Amino acid sequence: MIVIPAIDLSEGQVVRLERGEMSRRTVYSDDPAATALRWQGEGAERLHVVDLDGAIAGRPANLDALATICSAIDIPVDMGGGLRTLDDIAAVLDLGVRWVLLGTSALTSPEVLAAALERFGDAICVSIDARDGRVAIEGWVETSDLPALELARRVEAMGVREIVHTDILSDGMLSGPNLPALREIAGGTSLRVIAAGGVKSLDDIRALRELEPLGVVGAISGRAIYTGDLSLAQAIRIGRGEA
Repeated sequence: MIVIPAIDLSEGQVVRLERGEMSRRTVYSDDPAATALRWQGEGAERLHVVDLDGAIAGRPANLDALATICSAIDIPVDMGGGLRTLDDIAAVLDLGVRWVLLGTSALTSPEVLAAALERFGDAICVSIDARDGRVAIEGWVETSDLPALELARRVEAMGVREIVHTDILSDGMLSGPNLPALREIAGGTSLRVIAAGGVKSLDDIRALRELEPLGVVGAISGRAIYTGDLSLAQAIRIGRGEA
């Protein structure tokens, strides 16, 4: 299982939110490229970038910061937030992003997801962000009536092979991952699932690794590695089964 550090961008800065609320924002750096280099230096094999402003605006809003990140590091980057059109997806991929994450559009505009899969193939993944088991959209501002598992099954049927599942109520709270929700989605589909939200300790990494046989292939860590509660280097080793 791969452990993936997260960089959340807002107004060109590296920030972390609590439960997805912009009013509960902490700024950790005004140099996203330096932050990316730090995580690469600690052994990261992949980087997760979220354009928070873009998620709310409905189009990418931190492309300059994203470009500096992609230029600074050698490891692959996945990115989500505000990607609602094929042109926006192409622009992000042209900057050097390896995988794009479609969130809101996967639910509200499945025709965009279908067209993206046809045009960009395995560069397309889906971000399923859930609040109390229901899919949240528009930068987590709205919660739909659709169960997360149902959306996962829909996008799998369309040809998606990998999703990032974020439990919003755990995100940024250092409360531990929502293991039952992850078990439900991974066990109910054949998707590769990357877990996000609440990872706070090495024990959390161990618990997530136990779900690897179900298809949980990765874990994203955000606030915990910024506060020092979690050593990224140690987490990576545990994810690999080396510790």
